[in-house]
Amino acid sequence: MKAIRRFTVRPVLPDPLRPLSDLARNLRWSWHAETRDLFKSVDPERWAASGGDPVRLLGSVPPARLAELAGDGSFLRRLAAAADDLRDYTTGERWYQAQSDELPAAIAYFSPEFGITAALPQYSGGLGILAGDHLKAASDLGVPLIGVGLLYRHGYFRQTLSRDGWQQEHYPVLDPNELPVAQLEEPDGSPAQVALALPGGRQLHARIWLAQVGRVPLLMLDSDVEENDLGERGVTDRLYGGGSEHRLLQEMLLGIGGVRAVRTYCRLTGHPEPEVFHTNEGHAGFLGLERIAELCARGLDFDAALESVRAGTVFTTHTPVPAGIDRFDRELVARHFGPDAELPRIDVDRVLRLGMESYPGGEPNLFNMAVMGLRLAQRANGVSLLHGNVSREMFSGLWPGFDADEVPITSVTNGVHAPTWVAPEVFRLGARQIGDRRAEEAMTLGGSERWDSVADIPDQDIWDLRRVLREQLVEEVRERLRASWRQRGAGTAELGWIDGVLDPDVLTIGFARRVPSYKRLTLMLRDRDRLMDLLLHSERPVQIVVAGKAHPADDGGKRLVQELVRFTDDPRVRHRIVFLPDYGMAMAQKLYPGCDIWLNNPLRPLEACGTSGMKAALNGCLNLSVLDGWWDEWFQPDFGWAIPTADGAGTDPDHRDDIEAAALYDLLEQRVTPRFYERGRSGLPDRWIEMVRHTLSLLGPKVLAGRMVREYVERLYAPAALSHRATGPDAARDLAAWKGKVRAAWPGVTVDHVETSASEALAELGTTLALRVRVGLGELGPDDVEVQVVSGRVDEEDRIGDATVVPLKPVGSPDQDGRWVYEGPLSLDRTGPYGYTVRILPAHRLLASSAELGLVAGPSEEMVEAAGLLMR
Repeated sequence: MKAIRRFTVRPVLPDPLRPLSDLARNLRWSWHAETRDLFKSVDPERWAASGGDPVRLLGSVPPARLAELAGDGSFLRRLAAAADDLRDYTTGERWYQAQSDELPAAIAYFSPEFGITAALPQYSGGLGILAGDHLKAASDLGVPLIGVGLLYRHGYFRQTLSRDGWQQEHYPVLDPNELPVAQLEEPDGSPAQVALALPGGRQLHARIWLAQVGRVPLLMLDSDVEENDLGERGVTDRLYGGGSEHRLLQEMLLGIGGVRAVRTYCRLTGHPEPEVFHTNEGHAGFLGLERIAELCARGLDFDAALESVRAGTVFTTHTPVPAGIDRFDRELVARHFGPDAELPRIDVDRVLRLGMESYPGGEPNLFNMAVMGLRLAQRANGVSLLHGNVSREMFSGLWPGFDADEVPITSVTNGVHAPTWVAPEVFRLGARQIGDRRAEEAMTLGGSERWDSVADIPDQDIWDLRRVLREQLVEEVRERLRASWRQRGAGTAELGWIDGVLDPDVLTIGFARRVPSYKRLTLMLRDRDRLMDLLLHSERPVQIVVAGKAHPADDGGKRLVQELVRFTDDPRVRHRIVFLPDYGMAMAQKLYPGCDIWLNNPLRPLEACGTSGMKAALNGCLNLSVLDGWWDEWFQPDFGWAIPTADGAGTDPDHRDDIEAAALYDLLEQRVTPRFYERGRSGLPDRWIEMVRHTLSLLGPKVLAGRMVREYVERLYAPAALSHRATGPDAARDLAAWKGKVRAAWPGVTVDHVETSASEALAELGTTLALRVRVGLGELGPDDVEVQVVSGRVDEEDRIGDATVVPLKPVGSPDQDGRWVYEGPLSLDRTGPYGYTVRILPAHRLLASSAELGLVAGPSEEMVEAAGLLMR
């Protein structure tokens, strides 16, 4: 029989056990081993059945067991110690509090998904896991972040397989009352809500749920409320589901509703208002519009409000291809803004202009969320060094006249939250070497001096640890594989072979990630005979564990999954290669430590960062990867292998896959497997163990989310906070007026004449030439611009590389034609073909970059031709 109504009945804890509720509601338990051990001791069987979720555990423990624990002095002492530790963690001074007073009082961090724990399934892949790790690391460091996201009633989908290996999607309903979240309430006890205006006089209401991530509050908006019609209730139904309008409403709720939720939270709790707003990918870009509307309501005009908002905004792009960016039809966006909808006081054309692709090659009728994010943020970054380069090229149309390397998009390479991803066995080995406290600091703060002690761990200890982790993975794989085959319709009698799947003494390769085509899930199948030879080698076999979800709408990705599953079903190899459905955080936490090799073979340079290999590395797993994302930046032969690529512009995709698959097989056959199986004098694979040691000691401090968050604080949040404070209402008006003046006057800015003291086309190294430049500034003055000489070695096409930029100084007053003369030195500090040019850029103390306005004036082509060889 089916119930006609559903309730969530919460347990009533005896008074001595009340602190358990606080521990369960703070998600720090998801990365704090002692707290998890405490909950496990409440009832080990129910803890396992709850999937390691304290809220579900406490809802299932019988009252008799709770009464027993309430009288257990040993348990109560452990409980008191855990509660005291959490209190110290959430209120004590940490790294951030020891820094300068100029840091922001608070930062709001917006993301469409957050991967905190499997008990709160609000993530689909790397973007969400990265956002979750960002919050956890901020909490560990004491950074006053406020996370903002949506609470999806179905989360992302659960994945199973049909009998023939086709991906099946399931969307279980999540009841917020059964999740580790609490409803934000007004003083009278009513639910705190935000509302958005919709076309036709309708409204979209959403309540605010609070997940406490250590010290960091995470606000999650949920539209499934009684005040909404059925259509509006479904806005937060699924992560990345629905059509264009559904997606647009999700992103308006995240950005606009999210700002309103932050204001509500700060009003109710007294939390400092954010000085910096961080937009994690373009999905939350509308947050800038809401903040502009707030300032307009206080008397600023749109242009001044825009400058004020830009000053305190950071935008992070995670997308290396234009197709990965959300773009909406301009008419759809226009319908949702203006007098009859949201932000009625802002002219719809001003809204549209922020997102239009008004540059060569752009689609003029599409509204681009990443373009809006960049226009609304004074500071922007990619997520690895290589991705920063790709992003500058990809978005260079927004800064015409500038070389790609001058486009104001920097990079902060992603990191991962070590306490979440490091296996307890790995942590204990480190703690045995340097003590618990220093081991915790090594995982949160980093610092090579804390990781150098890995060099002193005996080889035998490292090898024994690696085998224990491999053995645990084998058990996990068999259990999950058995469950998967039952879901596919197999009977118990058919599944005896699973007891022989994988071997804890065989080299184990892991490959787990989302399944878009560029990640090339099936590259390993390119030559099936060679793969079979590797899997079944009599002396040096390998075994492979694969997992990953294709997007529900991506039939191409589903076909890749099916192709791989059908190969893994082959009785000849199914004991050596497996596909595990429903990849998520719980599986990942077993998979990364248990693998010896982490495989990554995307099409370069389409992997923005790719953090799964970082999590594997923190557990002593070696990386075997294409030089893309973070691996391009940090690869060394000491701790892994680089798969050669054939990424020339003219390479046929199929031919490229053949070449790179062959390179992968060669590496495995000739270098990887021999290194794993060869034994030194001690009977151990000492060269392999040395690579594990280098992975931990050299990569360990680099791949930490703590390192990443510190970089965000120092390089982006702190400067953004200073800009925010400097761009008050009057300064914002002045800056907006100045920009308007400069844009209007720029057609009259010219480089009229350049002369140098050089008389020959040859000069000696170390020579300093005197430059004299005559420029026209039109309606502008020297205080509005900077005149620069740009010099360096030149290529065959006279392009200046590795340029040196030196500002020139005005001399005297304008001449009778209104022209100004600038002078300065030009040092010839490199040999070979050398050239220089002169340019004029806008200059203002509140600009974060001289390229910010996208305006530059230089010599005419005629002047360059007349200048001869030096003026290149």
